[in-house]
Amino acid sequence: MLKKKYAQPLFVILMSFSMSVIMCGVVVAVNTGVNEGFIGRWFYSWMFAFPVALIAAFTMAPILRPFADKIASKD
Repeated sequence: MLKKKYAQPLFVILMSFSMSVIMCGVVVAVNTGVNEGFIGRWFYSWMFAFPVALIAAFTMAPILRPFADKIASKD
């Protein structure tokens, strides 16, 4: 089991992974259709999208968290 201090980075990694898988699948399906070779095209697209999503999430999270906390703190 991981220590609590790793919860936030783990969340960012898991969220980046899951969102990049879903979004790549949808975009590839819309652009090329769900036919022969779909899984290969999906995986190829995801290989590029996941690192970008991961870097974006780790970069944007510290910037956007205070903004979200400010908006959500109003009771």
